[in-house]
Amino acid sequence: MAADTESFIHLSRPLAPNTVGLQTNLAPLTVNIQPQAVLSILDHAVRRDIRDTQSTRVIGALVGTRSEDGTEVEVRSCFAIPHTEEEDQVEVDVEYQKNMLALTLKANPREALLGWYTTSHELNSFSALIQNFFGSPDTGTFPHPAVHMTISTEPGEDIQTRCYISAPVAVNAERAAESCLFIQVPHKLLYGDADRSALETIASAKDSETRTAPLVSDIEGLGRSIQQTISLLDRASEWINGVLDEDEEPNNAIGQYLINALSLAPKVDPSQIESDFNNHIQDVLMVSYLANTIRTQIDLSQRLAVANLTTPEKDGEGKSDEKGGNQRGGKRGGRGGGRGGGQQREPREPREPVE
Repeated sequence: MAADTESFIHLSRPLAPNTVGLQTNLAPLTVNIQPQAVLSILDHAVRRDIRDTQSTRVIGALVGTRSEDGTEVEVRSCFAIPHTEEEDQVEVDVEYQKNMLALTLKANPREALLGWYTTSHELNSFSALIQNFFGSPDTGTFPHPAVHMTISTEPGEDIQTRCYISAPVAVNAERAAESCLFIQVPHKLLYGDADRSALETIASAKDSETRTAPLVSDIEGLGRSIQQTISLLDRASEWINGVLDEDEEPNNAIGQYLINALSLAPKVDPSQIESDFNNHIQDVLMVSYLANTIRTQIDLSQRLAVANLTTPEKDGEGKSDEKGGNQRGGKRGGRGGGRGGGQQREPREPREPVE
């Protein structure tokens, strides 16, 4: 899905006088696209209204980040915009677009409006009209150029993306709003290891009748990655042998790419790699052992805390029982000798001294 940078010409100025009064910057531009933006566009295309009265394509706004110099943009998300197209006119829900853009920028203050997308590679007067709307100062990306991204969504065909910016052309003032020159710019799809694993899992569901794919474990995913790497190495070796045997045509770009890839390989002996790998395994086992030990200590401390809470309650009950027994004994003693607990002794007369 990435475009070759060498096959494009960047124009720093419009091809004709600016008839609409906008001095947008047309410096060289590179567009980076996140996978979630492409998936959102495909989901919008699948859920579109397929009635004959509706348009065969859908449109929406592109939201993302822009570099400080404006020469590189990154499309991170998008949202759909309702519109209708007829033979002689196109209508876009401008109020909906403003409200959705305000909510999106409120949730992500560092992002900005980058342009718009559509699910058709066709460029016509309606495309120019919408492009000028997204590039205007009031509702668009001015002073930066609006990015127009097209994605093909034909069933059974590969997904192809193209990115454009626009420049005004030499037309009269009456048709300036619906006229512009689209200039294709290079773009590339950005994805990390997690994104690539998710995309490969989604792609594996196409061979299933239920269109579902089970989630694999880390070990299974690592095994698949190793098998894929081995197959790519075999394919590259086969092509190189074909070039050496003059069975394949040489390609300088592929050769340079292979040289750059080989230069990134670590210059380490196999024995050193094996030693480092074994040390890494030992470190992992030690971390796992320490984690299990800490878990056991936490469980033991919790059990001891519960035991300490229940022991004072039993001691308190024993003391209360012992106190009650003394009181009962005192009362019985009071009946017998008058010295029970809680009873006062009667005063006695002093004895007379014996002569």
